[in-house]
Amino acid sequence: MKIVSHYRENKALRKSFMQLALDVFGIDFESWHEHGYWGERYIPFSYADGDKIVANVSVNELDFIIEGKSYKALQIGTVMTHPQYRNKGLSASLMNHVLNVYQGKYDFMYLFANDSVLDFYPKFGFEQVEEHQYATKVLIGTDPLPLRKLRIPEDLEMIERSVYTRVPVSNTFATANSAGITMYHILNVFTDHLYCHAEADSILIFTRENRTVHLYDVISTATVNMKDIISSFGDTDIIKFHFTPDQGDFLFQHEPFKRDGAFFVKKRTGLEIPPFIMHPVTSEA
Repeated sequence: MKIVSHYRENKALRKSFMQLALDVFGIDFESWHEHGYWGERYIPFSYADGDKIVANVSVNELDFIIEGKSYKALQIGTVMTHPQYRNKGLSASLMNHVLNVYQGKYDFMYLFANDSVLDFYPKFGFEQVEEHQYATKVLIGTDPLPLRKLRIPEDLEMIERSVYTRVPVSNTFATANSAGITMYHILNVFTDHLYCHAEADSILIFTRENRTVHLYDVISTATVNMKDIISSFGDTDIIKFHFTPDQGDFLFQHEPFKRDGAFFVKKRTGLEIPPFIMHPVTSEA
């Protein structure tokens, strides 16, 4: 076996990687790749047994936006091992390899771990970070604004253009240069929950659950007034944000958020993740 990376253009290795992701996590990368969203910023580091990918740790190169400043960040994802190759230390070996490759080249490295591996990542210097979810009540008597539901493939070109030229959803805490990840979510997770807000010139990703709106993203090429977005939902009791909204002149409440698993961060000395933040869901790998 040998460690391989940057093999996007190697059809045999790419197909094997995609099959492993499908078998282990049920993740289908095929359409994402065919549309050209597997860019240079998504780099799998894998063990290959011949042309067969048997273990993997992927790196997503992006940026954190913290209080309006940009920091180099690496998101670890798609950590997986073929069942026949487990208990051989391959994941740990790949993690150490990634840490060596990127030593001194990032401000933050982070990942989202499921409950079965919460003891694994602290061995590599990752620390668990508590997230907080923001929410607000809709003012009584608010009239909803017309939203046009977007459809794929009819509106895909417009959606893609907006995603790749967007501004961060927040200056308090957000990501940038994460368009490839967002396009995966649009193609595979939120396909039926995309709406165009013409007056705010933005795309909203949200779902409704009884009288609660779950707002997952606001995609725009210019800064959006969140008041205008909130007024779009009309007869709703509460809006829950799956990202960190800027407070501005609008009051949001927040409370600790318990996800399935945990948010782990490894940071450069002297840097901190600000308190009371939530990582935007549409840039989670």
